[in-house]
Amino acid sequence: MSSWFRPRDHNIFTNATSLLICGLLAGVVVAAAAFPALAMSGLTVEAGGKAFAALPSQLKAFSSPQITRIYASDNKTQIAVMYDEFRSDVPLKEISVNMQNAIIAAEDRGFYKHGGVDLKGTVRAFVNDSSGGDKQGASTLAMQYVRMALAYSATNPQDVVAATEDTPKRKVTEMKYAIQLEKELSKQQVLERYLNIAPFGNGAYGIYAASQIYFQKLPKDLDVAEAALLAGMVKAPTTNNPATPAGYPRAVDRRHYVLDGMVSTGAITAAQEQAALKETVPHKVKKAGNGCVSVNKNQWGFFCDYFTRWWNEQQAFGASTFDREQRLNDGGYRIVTTMDLKATAAAYKRINQQIKNGNKDALMLAAVQPGTGQVLALAANRTFKLDDSKNHISSNPAKAAKKLKGTYPNTTNPIISGGGDVNGYQAGSTFKMFTMVAALKAGIPLTKTLNAGVVAKTHYIVEAGSRAACPGTHFYCPGNAGESEAGVYNMWSAFGHSVNTYFVPLEEEVGAQNVVQTAKDFGIQFRASNDADLAAPGNAEQWGAFTLGVSASTPLDLANAYATLAADGKYCTPTPVKEIVDRDNEKIDVGSPNCKRVVSADVARSALDAARCPVGDSAQLGSCGGSGTAPQTRGIVGHPVFGKTGTTDSSKTAALIVGTTSIVVAGYLADPDWPQTSQHMDHGTVNPAVWNTVADYMKGKPSVQFPKPGDTKVALGDLVSVPAVSCTNVADATIELKGAGFLPTTGGQVASTCPAGTVADTRPSGQAAKGSQIVMEISKGAGGATPPANGSGPGKKGGGKKRGG
Repeated sequence: MSSWFRPRDHNIFTNATSLLICGLLAGVVVAAAAFPALAMSGLTVEAGGKAFAALPSQLKAFSSPQITRIYASDNKTQIAVMYDEFRSDVPLKEISVNMQNAIIAAEDRGFYKHGGVDLKGTVRAFVNDSSGGDKQGASTLAMQYVRMALAYSATNPQDVVAATEDTPKRKVTEMKYAIQLEKELSKQQVLERYLNIAPFGNGAYGIYAASQIYFQKLPKDLDVAEAALLAGMVKAPTTNNPATPAGYPRAVDRRHYVLDGMVSTGAITAAQEQAALKETVPHKVKKAGNGCVSVNKNQWGFFCDYFTRWWNEQQAFGASTFDREQRLNDGGYRIVTTMDLKATAAAYKRINQQIKNGNKDALMLAAVQPGTGQVLALAANRTFKLDDSKNHISSNPAKAAKKLKGTYPNTTNPIISGGGDVNGYQAGSTFKMFTMVAALKAGIPLTKTLNAGVVAKTHYIVEAGSRAACPGTHFYCPGNAGESEAGVYNMWSAFGHSVNTYFVPLEEEVGAQNVVQTAKDFGIQFRASNDADLAAPGNAEQWGAFTLGVSASTPLDLANAYATLAADGKYCTPTPVKEIVDRDNEKIDVGSPNCKRVVSADVARSALDAARCPVGDSAQLGSCGGSGTAPQTRGIVGHPVFGKTGTTDSSKTAALIVGTTSIVVAGYLADPDWPQTSQHMDHGTVNPAVWNTVADYMKGKPSVQFPKPGDTKVALGDLVSVPAVSCTNVADATIELKGAGFLPTTGGQVASTCPAGTVADTRPSGQAAKGSQIVMEISKGAGGATPPANGSGPGKKGGGKKRGG
């Protein structure tokens, strides 16, 4: 260990100073030598006429930095460790006797004989150093522990210097505290604290870390040779480093020195020493991975990163991001996350079946548990890695022109959860859910029928001449994927077939600002500045395209939003943690489910009933009017499901959300480097990955049906009879239908036995909710075929993907 004094010239002045210091130290040494009982009792030992002070509070309460361990939701699979210093305290009973004996032989052979200060060694070292001889150390284990503990507990640089500077003042302080320490602690306690704080080189602090890094074993399993090697390194971890060419022979020699000491102290026999000398000293060490880039499986990297970003936002862990990071890295927490191993493995398996890591397009999946907000999985066809040296040139033309690299196959960007520079991607018609919920909240039921045209003429203002404007106007006129999508729909059938010209007028009726607010309530974050401006109060009422999913979002946003439906209208803040326990085994109440009701249970259940239509399930309260846009889902999952597809203009993004009562998975296929890509994203890539992930997770689980609304009026509205107006002239039929509370409109001509020009029939007929549109089909005249069956389902359907669908 370090000697007392710095090198100095020997002249009369320094010699005089040394004599004064010697007198001070002699007071300590003589008192302890003459009255050894005093050094071990509660009585005061005096030096220089001043009483020894009690241990300072920071030394009494000292605890060294500890690694934080991160576990999966099973509470046993370790995902990663976080640390500034790789250290984890272990009790003395879990440290081999070999190691205990070795450290005593290496650093303090009189450990069990003195009271914290080695009197003979102190005098010998002082006289030797004062006379210019080779430096000698006399620091006991207790003195070394005091020095390290004071340095670690220092709160400013000056205190660190004071605790470690090579001066007589520091040495006297060390001795005073060491004697007091051994009055308050047993030898076993001192030894345990020392072994848990000592540095062993190669990033190993404390005996647990050293055992792991050098021998990949627990401290209790160290043999004689291994213990001797580690004990020999404490004196000079860098100089005696066996992993370097220069340090290897020194480490071997130092091990021999320790083994000799173990023989002289009676810890081992000469025969045991010879056997230990034959064991090979390792040339290589296995340094412990640190942080999310060193997760035990690369598939866990995106979730780990999401967890650390979440941690750094929690004010409970510190006033600043720096404080929170520091607390995570040295707090010694045991954190059980929400990451489900089964869901994560399934997501990566299904992603890899569809697309490879080197593809510029990213297939990103997020899974959430309804009712808790627990994030079960985050997965993408990317390697979670900082090194981008082998990445391809960015797909963004502006960056490609500058030869800038993209984020594939390696990235640590939060492409699935958002944050940093990642704003997200347009999710298309998945956003129609927010319009449906806003309508239900406003008292508009699922039975609401509209005659969805080839285009929807609205009062939303857009730039004149825009391709989204009605010809010759500045009004927004969106269309569908094809003209065949026009027809009469209710909310079940319109959501199932993703009809733009139904939902944009519905948004206009409800109020775009109310739809945007519903999205906010369901956790949609407007990260992009232009989205945030449009979503701001007073601006949203003109955002007519919002229902078509033109705002950037992430798979995690949408998975959690749809999970709100399955949670009966309770929005739960996404969380990556199930339990946090500190180093004292106390639970920290941060990250537990934080849920609030954003819509009534009846509204949520009604919306979910319609959300069964896109994914091939059957609504319980109405009719889906044919197959949805992802009809295979129900049969593949084998459980009641709900969800929605989403496609943007020009198919720049393809999305699918599928949920059960246990899990909701959202998948996006997008280009993270260039979200406005000119490439077309294919539902044939994203859809199978999503529905198969849900199917894998649900395998073996009981089939649970979604609950019906307690008040079906929310979904069905005030159903009244539609007047029978067949063969009535249009004017009279219009008056009668208006009088019954409906909004009549004329449709196309059909063959009918009714006179030409009269009403052949209505869509819907029978019953409909007040305020619904009633389409009057006009007869071509007598002799025609029987009018088609009436209902609220779609008209002629193309069955293909919709723009925004």
